[in-house]
Amino acid sequence: MTVSPALKRRLLLGGSVALLALLFLFVLLRTGPLAPVQVTVAEVKPGRFTPELFGIGTLEARHHWMLGPTAPGRLLTLQVDVGDRVRAGQLLAEMDPVDLDQRLQALDASIARASSVQAAAAAQQADARARRELALSNLRRQQELARQHFISAGALEARGQELASAEAALESARATAQAAAQDALRAKAERAALQQQRANARLIAPADAVVSAREAEPGSTVVAGQAVLRLIDPTSLWARVRLDQGRSAGLVPGLPARLLLRSRPHEPVPARVARVEWLSDSVTEERIAQLSLEQIPPGLSVGEMVEASIELPAIEDSLLLPAASLQRQGGATGVWRLQDGRLAFAPVQVGASSLDGQVQVLAGLKSGERVVVYSQKPLSADSRIQVVEQLIRPAGAARTGP
Repeated sequence: MTVSPALKRRLLLGGSVALLALLFLFVLLRTGPLAPVQVTVAEVKPGRFTPELFGIGTLEARHHWMLGPTAPGRLLTLQVDVGDRVRAGQLLAEMDPVDLDQRLQALDASIARASSVQAAAAAQQADARARRELALSNLRRQQELARQHFISAGALEARGQELASAEAALESARATAQAAAQDALRAKAERAALQQQRANARLIAPADAVVSAREAEPGSTVVAGQAVLRLIDPTSLWARVRLDQGRSAGLVPGLPARLLLRSRPHEPVPARVARVEWLSDSVTEERIAQLSLEQIPPGLSVGEMVEASIELPAIEDSLLLPAASLQRQGGATGVWRLQDGRLAFAPVQVGASSLDGQVQVLAGLKSGERVVVYSQKPLSADSRIQVVEQLIRPAGAARTGP
């Protein structure tokens, strides 16, 4: 039976349409919105786990001083500049003493006068004591003569009056000597206080240090407590680091750490946790730790930014999971678990994490189970997936089947 040309054209057109439909359906299922979602998977494995903490901070000087006057005044001299190394006891600056030296001279004169008064009072006391002894001796002789009726009662009373006068003079001399001693003590105390004020006008280095800041210049007026110079101990540098409170469990002094300085990003500096602050930052939810450098490299600067990695105690035989596989579904934290080629969301309880992207699994998964790590787009329980080695493949790389 012969087929008419019109029928041939219709059959050819119908076949072409069917082929195009099949081709469109194939493209739709392989690369279109109905195509399977490419994912990468990882296996839950047991292993030795070393959690780490990461934080950023700044270099600070553990020992630093702010030198300034204890009384307002004018800065007279300043003998050091920023960067100078100073020795303990070295004179760094001096305030204008104004009239302190003259007042010290006046007090020296007062002390000398008090000493002279003390000497005069001692002489008066010795003279009064001698007069009392003489009056007492005369009274005894007159009493003996009165018993023998050689003198009258009036003469005896006169000798008694002389003794009383001598005792009063002695008490007066003692009081004068005591007053002179108190005046001398007061003058010496005033001089000691004034001498301390004079010493405070001299700014002395409290220890071997480096001048980090110069806050005033000679001739300027500073108030009490204002810093004129700032000193630091260059051998006491440490890092003040802020760490996430949620991951800081187990943070204690003595843990080893590594520091990366902004000036030396490729040279890790060994360090150790020296102190963990009791007060945390409630606004940023961070804990603060001080890390001491085991060896201070040359050329560091206070205030330089650092990145710190602190090694927490190792955990043996823990189930490990890539942290990137954790997802949030319905308010729960879990992973997409792969079972017989299908997806199922499994809530998990995780513990510490490490800086290489591993997290400790406490509950919810078993060893050997496979979970989705990365996916091209958000997943659901009915998503069709295709397991690949990596989502961005090099040119010419082949996909791996599920």
